[in-house]
Amino acid sequence: MTEHPNVTIAGDDGVVVASLSGEIDLSNAAEITHTLLGGVPNEALGLVIDLSEVSYLDSAGVRMLAELDHRLGWRAQALRVVAPEESRSRRVLEIAGLERVLSLDTSVVTARSSIEESNEEPELPPD
Repeated sequence: MTEHPNVTIAGDDGVVVASLSGEIDLSNAAEITHTLLGGVPNEALGLVIDLSEVSYLDSAGVRMLAELDHRLGWRAQALRVVAPEESRSRRVLEIAGLERVLSLDTSVVTARSSIEESNEEPELPPD
């Protein structure tokens, strides 16, 4: 498990879950990005970022999420962002238009399932 004042990272079954809390702004977005990228091994299927406990997200935090999506995409890893309905984080992401770019979920369970299901091998028809 990796720790940062605003980040807790845990991983199992190929999916890394990062729970963020507090404020995400210009003062800490770069450090959080570094912590998150360092917490996702190359063999991981993807990363779930849980914003449920984030009280403030500014444009630097929005940029951070877009950058993480781009960088994980280069590694062929999925990014899912958990932002509960009616949360401040969800509203900020919607205002910024990122709901059209990022995969948003309302729970960690749903986000994890989406990553795991997208990486399952399709069943081949019997010969």
